[in-house]
Amino acid sequence: MSTPSSSRSLSTPRGLLRAASGLAAVALLGFGLLYSLAATALGGALFPAQSRGSLVEREGRIVGSALVAQPFVDARYFRSRPSAAGYDPMALAGSNQARSNPALRATIAADIDACAAREGIEARDVPGDLVTRSGSGIDPHISPDAARVQIARIARTRGLAIADVERLVEAHTAAPQFGLLGAPRVDVLALNLALDAQAGGRGAE
Repeated sequence: MSTPSSSRSLSTPRGLLRAASGLAAVALLGFGLLYSLAATALGGALFPAQSRGSLVEREGRIVGSALVAQPFVDARYFRSRPSAAGYDPMALAGSNQARSNPALRATIAADIDACAAREGIEARDVPGDLVTRSGSGIDPHISPDAARVQIARIARTRGLAIADVERLVEAHTAAPQFGLLGAPRVDVLALNLALDAQAGGRGAE
């Protein structure tokens, strides 16, 4: 129970300033520093890979992140989805263009023609995720259909049997979470690294 003298001290400007300063110090140190340090340490202990950005290493060298797409352009590799953010995790963004936007329609049409020519398929057979930008701009996955249309090119440029590449795609196709959430997907970086490992090539870059 506070004494009359302590009550009087809190009612003065100096007393109120001292109480407010003490509360601010506790809040800043407790929640701004100590809590952050504790949460960071606990997250690093329980989830070491995720806390470091889910980085992927090969032979002691970081080759990417399981969460971030890369612009694979070499004909030996599977391609990721196009990115309106330039695959920059610090600039996450879609195109912000409406489906009715003439510029977007022109870009997609050009990408469809380029993909069809590159993969040797008809324009109508080009999967949508190979010519459209994801909302984040760094989606590391493509659909199984988008992976399958690239198999012939990969096999030809690497001198591999189509069946061998098909098995790799199948092995790296993840089912919907819990069998219900999301859609089947293929991790492009993991698939390209598996290609390099099978062919004895360098790690994907």
